[in-house]
Amino acid sequence: MPRTYTLSDFEFTLPPELIAQHPAPERSASRLLDGTGESPADRVFRDLPGLLSAGDLLVFNDTRVVKARLFGVKASGGHIEALVERVLQGNEVLAHVRASKSPKPGSVLRFADAFDAQVLGRGGPDGGLFHLRFPDAPLALLQRHGHVPLPPYITHADSADDERRYQTVFAARPGAVAAPTAALHFDDEVLAALRERGVGLASVTLHVGAGTFQPVRSERLAEHRMHAEWFDVGADTVVAVERTRATGGRIVAVGTTTLRALESAASAGSLQPHSGETDIFITPGFRFRVVDLLLTNFHLPRSTLLMLVSAFAGHDPIRALYRHAIAQRYRFYSYGDAMLLACASVRVEADAQVPLEHR
Repeated sequence: MPRTYTLSDFEFTLPPELIAQHPAPERSASRLLDGTGESPADRVFRDLPGLLSAGDLLVFNDTRVVKARLFGVKASGGHIEALVERVLQGNEVLAHVRASKSPKPGSVLRFADAFDAQVLGRGGPDGGLFHLRFPDAPLALLQRHGHVPLPPYITHADSADDERRYQTVFAARPGAVAAPTAALHFDDEVLAALRERGVGLASVTLHVGAGTFQPVRSERLAEHRMHAEWFDVGADTVVAVERTRATGGRIVAVGTTTLRALESAASAGSLQPHSGETDIFITPGFRFRVVDLLLTNFHLPRSTLLMLVSAFAGHDPIRALYRHAIAQRYRFYSYGDAMLLACASVRVEADAQVPLEHR
């Protein structure tokens, strides 16, 4: 009988000093924990090309982090902080707003002492976001007046170095409020080495939302409501995956966001081009259709991402790898080190069905 997991199964204690506050001096100088063998192997990220084979396919998330954090004041003078979650049509956005008292519809918020935004009301899937109208193109205003939306466990204010390093070298499509952190380790030298080895490269887009940091509060995992994020898997990437499969290569997802996009696009039975929203919640018991290897950073305890990697590589193996990482003083979370994992479950064939709770 399959084991039933609860929130407590994804708890671990992390020494605070292992939470990376700054990136490694060089992107590819981060450490890489190779968890694909019988025992963990401690490596450096620039060793990655040697762990892959000609004919494998690396799939990246090409989202671009937006300077989505704004500081300002209400008309009353009270201070506010906003995090733009989604850009809509007509210069409108959905945003998280922190204030001593929630701003009311019709009120005006002054951001960065530079522009005013009108509060239209509440919005988002559960009505928890604020619907705002900006006076001009939101992405342009954010680029001029916004701040890098560093995760809550990074304690310093954003700097010019964060603007450069909290962004992948191949970021192309703006819309994320958090970086696809496993891809932060890639630099031009590693990409060139991968091409030279004969490893293929492809991309998807998933605009990472602030919900990626949302804690799971229910002990029963089925009661957790997953946040929705916009993703796009194009026809070129589907063809690249099919070609790789046909020649015996492996599909390597760079990051949990890439994995979620690929598995969401395959939820109907086989990988198909798809653009839209996904709220896929991957927990142990999920059967993977697309991804063979996963490159990922280390994740927060009790988080949906820790549940995802446990589903992918196995709950007990992940616990053992995390114990090893802590003992060996790996650096954790967004600016931390990486790990390479192999899928522990048998990949679902194209005509199999995915349980409804995993769609």
